[in-house]
Amino acid sequence: MQTIHQELNVRFRYDVHFTEGVFDVENNLLAEIIERSEDPFPRRVLTVIDEGLLDHYPMLLKSILRYLNERPNLESAGPPITIPGGEAAKNDPTASNKIQNAIYENGVCRHSYVLAVGGGSVLDVAGYAAATAHRGIRLVRVPTTVLSQNDSAVGVKNGINAFGTKNFLGTFTPPYAVINDGSFLVTLEDRDWRAGIAEAVKVALIKDPVFFRKLEETAQNLAPPVRSREAMEALIYRCARLHLEHISQAGDPFEMGSSRPLDFGHWAAHQLEQLTGFELRHGEAVAIGIVLDSTYSYLRGMLDERDWLRILHLLTSLGFDLFVPELEQHLNEPDHPKSIFQGLEAFREHLGGELTIMLLEGIGKGVEVHDADMNVYREAVAKLRAARVVAENV
Repeated sequence: MQTIHQELNVRFRYDVHFTEGVFDVENNLLAEIIERSEDPFPRRVLTVIDEGLLDHYPMLLKSILRYLNERPNLESAGPPITIPGGEAAKNDPTASNKIQNAIYENGVCRHSYVLAVGGGSVLDVAGYAAATAHRGIRLVRVPTTVLSQNDSAVGVKNGINAFGTKNFLGTFTPPYAVINDGSFLVTLEDRDWRAGIAEAVKVALIKDPVFFRKLEETAQNLAPPVRSREAMEALIYRCARLHLEHISQAGDPFEMGSSRPLDFGHWAAHQLEQLTGFELRHGEAVAIGIVLDSTYSYLRGMLDERDWLRILHLLTSLGFDLFVPELEQHLNEPDHPKSIFQGLEAFREHLGGELTIMLLEGIGKGVEVHDADMNVYREAVAKLRAARVVAENV
């Protein structure tokens, strides 16, 4: 018997930039990011845009084209591609096919760039298309929502939904760069503004008690109707930094093991998105998933009552609804496809191996467990329903 041992070391580096007016002609950031490469001139850029942005920024397409045309070292690789935002884009395979077709038709090569501008779903679809065309085209992300700026866009995941399963098809492919432009946040609906805050609460709960306390102190300014830009930009920066530190320091950036610590609360969130027909925003579902797992942690004696109440109070203060009827569907039938407990199985299957979920031993102290007591989760759901009834009658 003979064996040849092969070992590869691949190093990735990308920057997350914070700016204002990324496509203003006088803002050189995007041009400098692309021009720093050693590719031949001109550097060709295919733009993919969340079509929902055009309702608020009708001149956006012209602004991007003007920006590219006024740089002698940049060139638009065909007309910009628009795809619908939200989960509809990830559910529709024609969206990624449309981008891949444009890559093919316009001769976009591995020395070119896909510039994706929009919310997290559009960035996911564009990232999946870019990563699979020619086995990888450089992706520059310009996230335009709170949730994408502080969470999804700064990571290494790309994906689309298939077979009724969220993110069933996808890649782990780091972006070439990420540009967070705070000016895009001002036109967000209140629901989308608020929804992104859930990911900040999540990462604070499992990693940073000081950040959680800061969220408590600024909740009134963060939440609608105040919507403080200063408070939100500080939140986005800290949340993005914590996500990036975890990706680089945890030792498993491409999730080769069975652990998904940054997906605290997400097993239930993903299932609730499906059960509500995606009427729930991802962040709204995450808020419910967070409070469900926090309540479970409390009922198991892992989390003390004071910390549990602080979590409920913060999420309520931010304006999140912490209960939806779908939580109660088929609770006594865990194998039913519309039971919340199917989210646990999907979570385990997505990575394989043993079930691994994140719970809390304190604020800022996450702990992984490998079992789930259905009866305790049923009790947790009942507690959340009771808390909602109390809140409605206050």
